[in-house]
Amino acid sequence: MIRIMLVDDHPILRHGMRALLETQADFEVLAEAGSLAEAEAQANTHPIDVALVDLDLGDGVPGGIEVTRALRALPNPARVIVFTAFDSDADVVRAADAGATAYLVKDSRPNDVFHAIRAAATGQGAQAGNITERLGRRTEHPDDALTGRELEVLALVAAGLSNREVASELVVSEATVKTHLHHAFTKLGSDNRQAAVATAVRRGLIRI
Repeated sequence: MIRIMLVDDHPILRHGMRALLETQADFEVLAEAGSLAEAEAQANTHPIDVALVDLDLGDGVPGGIEVTRALRALPNPARVIVFTAFDSDADVVRAADAGATAYLVKDSRPNDVFHAIRAAATGQGAQAGNITERLGRRTEHPDDALTGRELEVLALVAAGLSNREVASELVVSEATVKTHLHHAFTKLGSDNRQAAVATAVRRGLIRI
């Protein structure tokens, strides 16, 4: 039996996902959570094998990346599948860096979700088709691939933050932010912030 936790801030979506997963004889949804604190509490109470975690858990609160890191840091870490509406390269890389085993978008077919859960429970990875293609392109062209931190910096710049504000958000120096931006400019063939952001958005690397 694969023991599952659902982490999503919408109770109705959790209810629907629970009903879908429990059509499978080898799945048992043991816990639900709508926040980082609830996810940690549930994972410390129940023996969870796989957690399905949404990236967006509401404005102004820790999101799915923080939940993923927290669950993977527990003494008995659950495997994490990020299950979200977002499919930008920046989100995929951030999820992988946080320790996620798999990344699925919410328009995935039920059988793809079932397969991903079973694969994660045995320590294997699974991604939806377009996610796999993106990760494959990054592997084929590593010199042109932006790192997770470079994508994170660009995403914050796209949100309108200054270098100083980005540095504060990421708890790094302003010089480090400038270095990441310089590397991103080179890889994207851009010579300024606006052009780099536009190129990254056009390629689907970040979202605004």
